[in-house]
Formats: sequence, C-alpha cells, structure tokens
Amino acid sequence: MTVQANSLIQKYNVPGPRYTSYPTVPYWEESGFSLELWKQTLKRSFQESNATEGISLYIHLPFCESLCTFCGCHKRVTKRHEVEQPYIQAVLKEWELYCEFLEEKPIIKEIHLGGGTPTFFSIEHLTQLIQGILSKAKIAAEHEFSFEGHPNNTTREHLQGLHDLGFRRVSYGVQDYNETVQKAIHRIQPYENVKQVTEWAREIGYESISHDLVFGLPFQSLDDVLNTIDQTNSLLPDRLALYSYAHVPWIKGNGQRGFKDADMPKDEIKRQCYEEGKKKLLAHGYHEIGMDHFALEKDSMYQSFQSGTLHRNFMGYTASKTQVMIGLGISSISDSWYSFAQNVKTIEEYYELLERNQIPVVKGHILTQEDLIIRKHILNLMCSFTTSWESGDIQFAEIDEVLKQLEEMQQDQLIKIEDSSVTILEKGKPFVRNICMAFDLRLKRRMPENRIFSMTI
Repeated sequence: MTVQANSLIQKYNVPGPRYTSYPTVPYWEESGFSLELWKQTLKRSFQESNATEGISLYIHLPFCESLCTFCGCHKRVTKRHEVEQPYIQAVLKEWELYCEFLEEKPIIKEIHLGGGTPTFFSIEHLTQLIQGILSKAKIAAEHEFSFEGHPNNTTREHLQGLHDLGFRRVSYGVQDYNETVQKAIHRIQPYENVKQVTEWAREIGYESISHDLVFGLPFQSLDDVLNTIDQTNSLLPDRLALYSYAHVPWIKGNGQRGFKDADMPKDEIKRQCYEEGKKKLLAHGYHEIGMDHFALEKDSMYQSFQSGTLHRNFMGYTASKTQVMIGLGISSISDSWYSFAQNVKTIEEYYELLERNQIPVVKGHILTQEDLIIRKHILNLMCSFTTSWESGDIQFAEIDEVLKQLEEMQQDQLIKIEDSSVTILEKGKPFVRNICMAFDLRLKRRMPENRIFSMTI
C-alpha cells in the first residue's frame, strides 16, 4: 500500500457504526418508546405497503453446538437438541400474535433464517416452522427465501427440504481456511466441507450461493486471506461478503475476550487484506457492491445495485426493499420504517412473555421526521455511494455543518461535493462509514464517552 493510503487509514480509522439502521441502536430513545406505539407504527406501515410490496421476516434461531469466539451474535450454546421443538412453537406463537394484530394476511416477500446456527435444527423442525409461518400468509410473486448454513452441519436433506419450501439462497460462514486462525476462533471447518455443501446447493437448484469471509481475525496474515479467497474463487459462489472483523470484546456474553490486541493484525495489514483480496475477486468476475460485498453479474444483488434498488437493514444488504420487516425470535429487531423494536435477548424471558400472549419486545425507537431524512441519506450512501438533497423532502437544517465536516474528505479525494449532492469516489469507498458519520446528527450531538463501536477500517 502507498504511504498516502496508510496515512488515510491512520487518519480515518476510528470507532464508528456499520449503519444497519439509523439511528443506530445505542442512540435509540427508549424513554419515548412503548409496545403500543410500536404496534401503531407497524400497523400504519403494514397498511401502506403490504399490498404493494409485501413484508420481510427475519427469524433468529439462536442455538449453536459450540461457541465461535469471533461472533458477536446472541446465541445459546448447547448440544441438547430437545430445545428445538419448544423454540419453534414459541416463534410460531409470536408470529400468530402479529398476524392477529395485523388482521389482514401478510404477503411475504422475504424470509431469512439467521442465528446462531439455523442448521442446528433438524429439517423436520425447520419444515414445521416455515409451513407454520406460510399457513397464515400469502407468498409474493417475486420472493426470496434465504438461510445461513454452517458448512459442518448443513446436510443435503437440509438443502433439499428448504428448497422444496421455496428457499433459493443459502449463505455459508467460511471466515478463513487457515487452521491456526480457525483454532483461534473455534471454528474448524475444512475446505472440503464448504466445497461439498456448495456443490450440493448447486445440484439441488439454489439460485444464489454466498460465502462469508472475514479479515482482521486473530493470528491472520495477508497470505491467509489471499489463500482463502483463492479457494473461494475455485468454488465461484454467486455472491460473497468480505467483512472486517468487528472486535467488540466489551459486549456482554461475547467470546472475544480471549483475544489480545497483540493477536490482531495491524490496521494497515487489515486494509491491505481487503484491497488485495478485492483485486483477486474483481479478476474472477465479481463486482463490488455497497460496503464489503461482491457479486457476479447473474446474481440478484448485482442487478439490484445496478438498478438502484439495493437496500440495507438489520439483515445487512438485501436485493429488494420492504417497508416492513418483522423480526421473530430472541434479540430480533423489527423495522416498520417509522420505528424499530427489539425482542428480549434471553430464551427464558421470550417464553415467559409469549405465555402471557405478549409480543416479546423489550426496547425500541420511534423515528422523528429528522431521523427519517437522515436515514434516507445514510441509506443512499451505503447502497448507492451518493446522496442528494435537491428534493425539498430530504433537506435538513444542518446540511451546511455536514458539508463543512466533509471538506477535508473532499481534499483527500474521497468524495465529490456538488451544489446539492455528495458522491463517494472510488478512493473513498473504504471510508463509507466515516462519510455516513458526518450525516449522523445524533452521534455528533452526543459523542460516546466510552467506546461502543468497532473500528471503521
């Protein structure tokens, strides 16, 4: 990397949000939130959009047989598979409460099974879950059902059974193929396992197969990342994510406390991993999509990026947008566009509230008019690398202050500022989170006293 590139990393590598929402969770105003307000905004949004675009469902399946120590998700580690049935029943009860409240049948455009490890569950229980969900809904003509599969325990029966239920996209968590790195993050999975489940998915007829790779992991070198990408290219998944490892050991219940700072690659090496890895991916026909994502031209994510319909929410980037996203299961976050709501994070609390016939939301945020405007700008930057305030409905009073803060980034040739727009240049794409931070009015008004976000680079 050049001296200038290194100096930019040193300059802009600061703690910052990943912007799967605005406002970000630490800036939710919980005092102004209630379950009743959440239900009101959800019903309003549902009535506005269900008939025209349908809704999305995120279902959190939290169980894992072992702890991956790089993971920051909410999970429950157990080898006792008798936990499956009660949890499936609870999720279906939560869905029933939503359907009773919404009254009209939801039209489901998108389902994503995340975790945890969704393939911890048997295909029989996953079938029971999806059939129960769909029994109370209609399916949109253009729908996308997807799930996260662990390469070590995803069976051909999982893939065939979910395909029979309408699933056409699967994402495999690969991270890194180096054994030293795998031992450090407690995620041992040989290339042969990933190859097998990728080929099974192709044979069965999945239209989009994705691999998740992570750089910046403990003991990981540039050669490790490039070797992982070479092996990934040999399988040519339709899309992939190349994430920067988010080191947030201060989060409760996180396995990352076992890593020392000295075990982690330096900032310059991390960025080199991405840039050199990106070159290899582009050479194999991939296109960079938004932040950290790549796709082949045949994949729906590339097509949505080209058409300007790429969206970002708590599930990350999605190829289509729905105004309503309902999260089911512990810790799931729902989005009515006008508000966010998060479920309780423990299974015990989740079961208890559902037994009382209560939607198990514990906190949330009602978006103000200003929030809605800033959210649009941040979504534009994250999904299209440009935003404009030419239209009156997306203007806001502090735009001059934002532009003043962005002047230095323009001098560094990261962005181009015009009369009523900001465009992120190629050189600025690695710093998209920093650019969004300039628009983040809540962050600027109340900078955190303690570190709450991972580093931006």
